[in-house]
Amino acid sequence: MYRRRNVAERCFNRLEQWRGIAARYCRTARSYQAAVTLAALLMWL
Repeated sequence: MYRRRNVAERCFNRLEQWRGIAARYCRTARSYQAAVTLAALLMWL
């Protein structure tokens, strides 16, 4: 369980490097979700 938690925390830390996601500039939940999805996709590629 700790191993899975570590992976999730590292993922969130990498996502927070994106300024718009860390500061939550998006006004709506839908646009915030789209920004997180885009950042995750770019990290994965």
